[in-house]
Amino acid sequence: MGVQITEILEGHKISIDELSGRILAVDAPNHLYQFLTTIRARDGSAFTDSHGNITSHLIGLFSRSANLMQKGLKLAYVFDGPAPHLKFRELEKRKALKQEAEKKYQEAVRQGDEQAARQLAGRFSRLTPEMIKEAKALMEGLGIPHVDSPSEAEAQASFMAARGDAFAVASQDADCFLFGAPRLIRNLSVTGRRKAAGKLAYSTISPELFSLEENLRRLKITREQLIALCMLVGTDYDSGGIRGYGPKKALELVRKSGTDFETAFTQVKWSDNFDVPWKDVFSLFKNAEVTGNYRLSWKTPDRERVINLLCNEHDFSPERVNSTLDTIGRATPQKGLGDFF
Repeated sequence: MGVQITEILEGHKISIDELSGRILAVDAPNHLYQFLTTIRARDGSAFTDSHGNITSHLIGLFSRSANLMQKGLKLAYVFDGPAPHLKFRELEKRKALKQEAEKKYQEAVRQGDEQAARQLAGRFSRLTPEMIKEAKALMEGLGIPHVDSPSEAEAQASFMAARGDAFAVASQDADCFLFGAPRLIRNLSVTGRRKAAGKLAYSTISPELFSLEENLRRLKITREQLIALCMLVGTDYDSGGIRGYGPKKALELVRKSGTDFETAFTQVKWSDNFDVPWKDVFSLFKNAEVTGNYRLSWKTPDRERVINLLCNEHDFSPERVNSTLDTIGRATPQKGLGDFF
């Protein structure tokens, strides 16, 4: 879901061409959920193959990755590992909300209310182990590296960017800043438009670049204070945050408290709202579980493997897939940047 602090962050619009040659650590679950939520038929249902298998995630992943590869971007997709135990409650909450949305969707379908069905359809999207397996297989076919995080994908992607193995983290959420990512790229798309979940309309968008250092300097706080600020607003580990604290009010408190976090969290009665010590939540961001055991290497796409996955297994159009692969082939160098690390 992501921490809701974008209203106090400032970014800069950039073009995809400005990212040519750059390595981006992509928050894979964030992007896959986006595809599952927005790439749907007019009635709100997900796209499927002739066997009833959902293909929305593969449609989005193949299209976006191919377009960005043609522009010279170097993508490295990062996937989640086991979630921290403090996230279990949030995951259970999300599961319950999805189940409720699915019930309402089925009722809307029975009543023939297509508008309501469209609005509800994306709210119960589920990223299954099989979808993740297929996404990784597609990445391997396209010659794009993928990294398995020991825990949160955002934390691993942020670690990769912080150590200089990637220019930025590509995600719609700002959580990566809490994990120490130096830069965030939002709206990573070549098309310049984005479909809103549950609607047929599109909005015009541009990629945005956010700098952690620039925003911390402008807000006059440290990364540690940013973590505390976000905990007040609410994160995946303390869902809902402290009642009455939005980004601006939380910013005022952390500025006033400085590094005396104990006093700040005592003042807002943290222990009355959560049964886990604030230090445990803070530590998940400050000392996130990550690994340096990965290698980023880009290869020439394996046409046969991609066609087998998309066309033979999921009924994609061979003509369109081949045409896209031809374009990628003309844009893909024989040696990836990863070969020079």
